[in-house]
Amino acid sequence: MKKILVIWCAFFSLTAWGQEQEIVKSIYFGGGSYYIDYHQHQSIEHFIDSLPYIENYQISISSHTDNIGSASYNMWLSHMRSEAVLHMLGEQEILREQVLIKNNGKHNPYFNNQNHNGRMANRRVDIIFTPPVF
Repeated sequence: MKKILVIWCAFFSLTAWGQEQEIVKSIYFGGGSYYIDYHQHQSIEHFIDSLPYIENYQISISSHTDNIGSASYNMWLSHMRSEAVLHMLGEQEILREQVLIKNNGKHNPYFNNQNHNGRMANRRVDIIFTPPVF
């Protein structure tokens, strides 16, 4: 009976009530920039190398900007940030077909755009890794 309970508990803790645990890695940008600096590039590269069976993950890119500038400019910037991250992922041999992209521009900010720190935090791309279910 103990053995069954231990197996059930291990399975239960891994599946979290059947919900997959997403892993979010964010890349932050300067104002008006879509340049990924060396340290962030290396950090994401090492993280991807640490994921087993990366080819089985669903990967989403969700890009954001602050609220400075027009909606069309921020949508363009959001798109360029997504493309930069997509290029970086391609260097890690992640197929384009494996990646979903959502360009938010200045819409749907997570942080408060009314202050400097919030605007800085909104200048980012979230890479969301959804692990495979075996």
